[in-house]
Amino acid sequence: MRKRVLVTGGAGFLGSHLCEQLLERGNDILCVDNYFTGAKDNIVHLMDNPYFEVMRHDVTFPLYVEVKEIYNMACPASPVHYQFDPVQTTKTSVHGAINMLGLAKRVKAKILQASTSEVYGDPDVHPQTEEYHGNVNTIGPRACYDEGKRCAETLFFDYHRQHKLNIRVARIFNTYGPRMLPNDGRVVSNFIVQALQGKPITVFGDGSQTRSFCYVDDLVRGLIALMDSPDSVTGPINLGNPGEFTILELAEKVIDMTGSRSKIDYHPLPQDDPTQRCPNITKARDHLDWQPVTPLQEGLKKTIAYFDELLRRNS
Repeated sequence: MRKRVLVTGGAGFLGSHLCEQLLERGNDILCVDNYFTGAKDNIVHLMDNPYFEVMRHDVTFPLYVEVKEIYNMACPASPVHYQFDPVQTTKTSVHGAINMLGLAKRVKAKILQASTSEVYGDPDVHPQTEEYHGNVNTIGPRACYDEGKRCAETLFFDYHRQHKLNIRVARIFNTYGPRMLPNDGRVVSNFIVQALQGKPITVFGDGSQTRSFCYVDDLVRGLIALMDSPDSVTGPINLGNPGEFTILELAEKVIDMTGSRSKIDYHPLPQDDPTQRCPNITKARDHLDWQPVTPLQEGLKKTIAYFDELLRRNS
């Protein structure tokens, strides 16, 4: 018998890839999205599947459905989009978590929260372990997302302790791949689009700040492994690629791989932008037998091909 699985934010970048992999595993998927950053184009190829259902809905309002598992992925995840309406971003994280936890409690479903490495803020500890409590500016321009996700984690663990809810919490680090939005302001999509258009590559600071980049297929495999893990593995568990690159290295690699003539254009660092971001994934290796396997070169090649086709189609 097929398992009915709810994916909130299912038409988004991560959510659509998750829906795809869950369908391939023989599940019955209910994809919920309000299309703020999600897009029907991301899931249109799944629409003919009789075991894939789509519902337009905002998770800040209660949802009444019958499901066995819930992946709560709904929330704009790039600074450009989550700072557009910061109050709504906080509501999506907090009210969305409350509504999905309430649903899970009512139907006795297992529920996974897509948290974020942003809960660590601008970290003093490197690489970041799950025990690190973070260095977050509670009143800065990124706080709507950082603190919203931190509060969502609090709610998940309080529901677990108070109502014995079966929870999982994944802290997702920088992820990239096809279906990223071209205007989402993240470095991978920014650099690729600028390079393909022959525009200057925007690097903030001197480019020495580091990031780790996990290809989307690897990340989704980690989410499913966490959901399928024993009930004692609640998380939080870091999911990301421990391989570290400077922003300047990424810019130069994208220029080289696209054959672009773009030059690098340096700008001041935005407020509260982390100088280092890299996961310690010991827990994911130990508890989930998971680690990323896609080299940056290979993942970038697929992502560049996606954006190249997208830009040609829209030109």
